[in-house]
Amino acid sequence: MHDCSVMDCPFNSSKTPAYYGSYLAVDKLLDLQTPLSLIEGKLHAHDEMLFIIVHQTYELWFKQILHELHACCEVLQQPAADDNGPDMNVVVHRLKRIVEIWKLLNHQVDVLETMTPLDFLDFRSSLEGASGFQSTQFRKIEATLGLRMENRFRPDYYKHTEMGGFSPADYSVIVEAEKTTTLLQLVERWLTRMPFFEESFWDGWDERQADGTTNTKVLKFWSQYGKLYEASLSDRDEKGDLLGKFDETFFKTGAGDFSPESLRAALFIMLYRDEPLFRLPFALLNTLIEIDEQVANFRYRHLQMVRRMIGIRVGTGGSSGEQYLQGAVNKNYIFKELAGVITFLIERSNLPQLPRRLHEALRFSSGKRQA
Repeated sequence: MHDCSVMDCPFNSSKTPAYYGSYLAVDKLLDLQTPLSLIEGKLHAHDEMLFIIVHQTYELWFKQILHELHACCEVLQQPAADDNGPDMNVVVHRLKRIVEIWKLLNHQVDVLETMTPLDFLDFRSSLEGASGFQSTQFRKIEATLGLRMENRFRPDYYKHTEMGGFSPADYSVIVEAEKTTTLLQLVERWLTRMPFFEESFWDGWDERQADGTTNTKVLKFWSQYGKLYEASLSDRDEKGDLLGKFDETFFKTGAGDFSPESLRAALFIMLYRDEPLFRLPFALLNTLIEIDEQVANFRYRHLQMVRRMIGIRVGTGGSSGEQYLQGAVNKNYIFKELAGVITFLIERSNLPQLPRRLHEALRFSSGKRQA
């Protein structure tokens, strides 16, 4: 007997209770698998069902990834997201969720690889013209993250609606997605507005640490850091090349879509990641790099699977198969410039000591960050 009054007992509610199958539309979901080899109620290619379910599951997870990405972009589009408050915490949390989803997608390839080449050949011919290349959601994910068309491997593959390409409707969706502000652009802007190189933070910094060749204390920090970086290089490193890249990346042209200012901020965050107010910004940068790694793993796993299933034959969508996938693995990185900052780190024990005012501003006990 339920121990509750008639008025407040949920079991006596007039509201129709939710039901698992109805809420999830399970009947509709399970009715969406229609293998082409299913003729007169008989499935002639047993593994076609597995092939469809795995790829439909990809699309469901792609939908969730886009849902998370759009939410992250909304936060970062704010003029001044709180770098140590709920805003940034939500962004980092959702980006980490995307990482876990990609790990799951990569493990899903293990299930697909239980299909042998002969199992695949039972229905491969019926897929002629169709390819995973045509996943509109995957292309929208790439575009939302920040992979520009001109930076792709063989961009000409993406710009057609003939057989193996996109339908006109999907092509339009992808073109529109590429016009939106990307996560990469928002992160670059967020890094650029980092206030930690403002003159006021560096008042009283020990100028004896610098060589006095620059006009501002902030640049003197980088002058000193450049010397420390040079001293950290071993005899096996290409010192001239690395020092040239250091100067080019952080003070002249930047790299990719990242300005020198934004890359200096990224390096500064990575160097002083142990400061309390840098923990979330560092987690954001590190998670973006990890997303790139997981997407690259996803491409690589599919390359390996294609090699295993069809060798060097042309893909069902008309691409060069293995050759195209290998090129995409090598070329289609999005946050490689952030990962490249790691090249210019030095040991913690050799880091210059921060000025007192900046050090206090980076700690929780200082209250509001000082401008």
